[in-house]
Amino acid sequence: MSERIVVTGMGAVTPIGVGVNSYWSALTSGKCGVRTITQYDVDELPVKIAAEVPDFHPEDHMTKKLVNRTDPFTQYALAAAGEALKDIKIDNPERTGIVMGSAVNGIRTVTRDQERLTKTGNHRRVNPYLMPAFLANVTAAHIAIINKLNGPSLTVCTACSSGVDAIGLATEKLKADEADMMVAAGAESIMCPLVIDSLHNLHALSANNEEPCRASRPFDKDRDGFVIGEGAGILILETLTHAQKRGAAILAEIVGYANLGSAFHVTAPEPNGRFESLCMKKALDKAGLHPADIDYINAHGTATPIGDRVEIKAMKRTFNHDLGRIPISSTKGATGHMMGAGGITEAITCIKVIEEGILPPTLNLETREPGCDDLDFVPQKARNAEVNIAMTNSFGFGGQNASLIIRRFEE
Repeated sequence: MSERIVVTGMGAVTPIGVGVNSYWSALTSGKCGVRTITQYDVDELPVKIAAEVPDFHPEDHMTKKLVNRTDPFTQYALAAAGEALKDIKIDNPERTGIVMGSAVNGIRTVTRDQERLTKTGNHRRVNPYLMPAFLANVTAAHIAIINKLNGPSLTVCTACSSGVDAIGLATEKLKADEADMMVAAGAESIMCPLVIDSLHNLHALSANNEEPCRASRPFDKDRDGFVIGEGAGILILETLTHAQKRGAAILAEIVGYANLGSAFHVTAPEPNGRFESLCMKKALDKAGLHPADIDYINAHGTATPIGDRVEIKAMKRTFNHDLGRIPISSTKGATGHMMGAGGITEAITCIKVIEEGILPPTLNLETREPGCDDLDFVPQKARNAEVNIAMTNSFGFGGQNASLIIRRFEE
């Protein structure tokens, strides 16, 4: 019988709260983290809004030297890892590893240094730590160095699916008996004009600059694109045997994971939702579950006109007549699209839903997408519900599809 994989720690840095408890409290109270961008001058730019992490002071979480040598996405990951690992004693470093997920890595550091070089023409002004600051795997390296983790170390870059894929790959390392404990991490910070202007020109972003908190509108008929978010999430995963041996508090169990490619288009989903649905079905099959067993779906729900429509089709293909009774919500109305970090923070959302019996709302859902009157998107306000099994989905550029199923832990 395959080893069971459980969650024993969590950490989060988000636009609506630093720390899992702050994030969860804000999420269930309907707080929105979208606001006018403060990290650079937006006066002449078409998109002036994003979901930034507010009041984050990296010096509270790491040395000043490390702050000067790291990109913000790494700083968010280190802060979240500090929370997730604070009460965990690593008993066997060689059996403890990490999988890190990020879509764009250290793009802020790259664009900042390029701008400095262009303005001054002085090559000596280029940060000598530029390369390790933007390399994707260095964030995993920093977490491993700080916590003395000598087990498997991997970094996955599968666009917006990176966070869920980090959890899935970490789970597979544990099931393969290559580790007893794994850190699954996701982090992102792409707050720079280069990236946001590019996504605007792709017609992917909302430009509702006048009403930032109403800009991200998952599954709403009047949605006009997603809002960039940033932050990090961490899950500590262990084999059940190892967790019980050390007397760990078990938060939930990972029971199903699937990843597959649509092989259709670089930015657009296959219009009938075939491959998103196939991914969900594969995760259900791996978990030994039926569609009717799912009690809650945390949707990808980015609020792009095409993406949400296709995701609805995919859920209908997967769950058929059961979908009408399953509550579905997208938390991106609150946090924006956190890219590689979102898969982890949304998995944390599912765990908290199971723990607390509260469904987070889909903010700004005022007029449903046509043909969805029978679906329960938990609009606007959180509500109580008993949830034992939850699914979270992440779909990304390049046709990346990832689905994860989390269950209440029972002996």
